[in-house]
Amino acid sequence: MLKKARAAFIRHRLDELYPNPPIPLVHQDAFTLLIAVLLSAQCTDDRVNQVTPTLFALADNAQAMSQVSQQQVYDIIRPCGLAPQKSKAIVNLSKILVDQYDGEVPEDIAALETLPGVGHKTASVVMSQAFGHPAFPVDTHIHRLAQRWGLSNGNSVVQTEKDLKRLFPSESWNALHLQIIYYGREHCPARSCNGLSCDICKTCFPNRKRPIKTRKA
Repeated sequence: MLKKARAAFIRHRLDELYPNPPIPLVHQDAFTLLIAVLLSAQCTDDRVNQVTPTLFALADNAQAMSQVSQQQVYDIIRPCGLAPQKSKAIVNLSKILVDQYDGEVPEDIAALETLPGVGHKTASVVMSQAFGHPAFPVDTHIHRLAQRWGLSNGNSVVQTEKDLKRLFPSESWNALHLQIIYYGREHCPARSCNGLSCDICKTCFPNRKRPIKTRKA
């Protein structure tokens, strides 16, 4: 099966499995999504969803968050890991939003990427899921599956994003990145499928005999 044929099959199969994929991080608006995605770095979505209700009860907008102390934020988000850096980033980015953007999250990926603690992936999630702009955020699941499915060589997440954007139409990106994440978690996890067992891997590579070693993001 050629790469374009694999991409078409994968998109069709994921549309069947996840026709309306929900955003896994609980949030109410662009600000709470931004904070939740920031917290999800090196942390599970489930853990983030456990701490954000308490955090957002303390402050659920940039104005309120800019007034709380870093220690208050740290005490709440400590279970997420990297809490010192994340708590500092949350308070500081909130102050920037108040000072430079009237307390609103900017609808601009370049502006988002200048905020403390906000990298390209986080900015892409906010642009796609909060504002509806086509984006293809690449997390560890997507980076791994793109290699198992022969859609990218895995040299870097930057290259994986470019490869996937070339293969799939832009109108599919916002749903597709969520669909791949769900599929990776449920059917093609890091330590079991190895490119040999799940439906998509077996269909795309029926003659594959050896486990696929993927490059880390």
